[in-house]
Amino acid sequence: MQFRPFDIKCYNKLYTRFEALFEPALINDICMNGNLKKFGPDEEIIDIGMLITHMPLVISGSIKIMTEDKEGDELLLYYLDMGDTCAVTLNCCTKKAKSTVRAISETDVELLFVPVEKMEEWMIKYKSWRNYVLDSYNTRLNEMVAAFDNIVFHSMEERLEKYIRDKAWISKSATLNLSHQDIANDLHSSRVAVSRLMKKLERKGFIRQLRNKIVVVDFEDVE
Repeated sequence: MQFRPFDIKCYNKLYTRFEALFEPALINDICMNGNLKKFGPDEEIIDIGMLITHMPLVISGSIKIMTEDKEGDELLLYYLDMGDTCAVTLNCCTKKAKSTVRAISETDVELLFVPVEKMEEWMIKYKSWRNYVLDSYNTRLNEMVAAFDNIVFHSMEERLEKYIRDKAWISKSATLNLSHQDIANDLHSSRVAVSRLMKKLERKGFIRQLRNKIVVVDFEDVE
C-alpha cells in the first residue's frame, strides 16, 4: 500500500497509538480523510452552540469536557486522554446538531478531526470503528453518571480530593499549576469554599500548596 509523505507520517503516528484498536486499512482511511491539529494548554477546542462538522480523536495530550447550566456556570463532566473521543460530540455528529459541551485543552494536545460524513460509512465498513464508537458512548456515559453521582452523593471535600487525583493522573505530574479559582470554576463552587477545603487537605498531608501550584504528596498512589 502506497502513502504520500504526509500520510506516512500520520499513519505511523496513528498506527503506534491505535494498532490495538483499528485495522491498518482504517488507520489509512483516517489519515487520508482526517485533519490533524495541535493546541496549547487552556485553548478552547469546541464551544457550546458550535455546529459539529468533525469528530475529534485525541492523538496525544488531555482535554476536559464541560457543560453549562442556565446561569452560565460551568460543570466538569469528564476528561479525554490519548485514544479517546467525546460521546456528546459523537451524538451531535450523528444528528448534525450544535454542541452542548465545551472542550478545553489541559495540556499540549494533538487532535485528528474526522469529517461527520465518514462516521456512518466507517460504521458499516469497519467493525473496529463500530466497536470503538459504541465503547466510547458507553465509557463517556458511565463517566457522566459518575460525575453527577459525585455531585449528589459526595461531600465537597471528597469531590475536591478526587478532582486533584484526576488532575495528577491526567498530567502525570505531582505538581499542578492550579489556582483556587480554577478549581472553583471546574467544581462549580466558590473560591472561598475551595480555599477552606484546600487548607484541610494540606493539614491531612494529602497536598502541599505553593503560589498557584499544588503538590500531590501521595502522587505514586494516583499513577
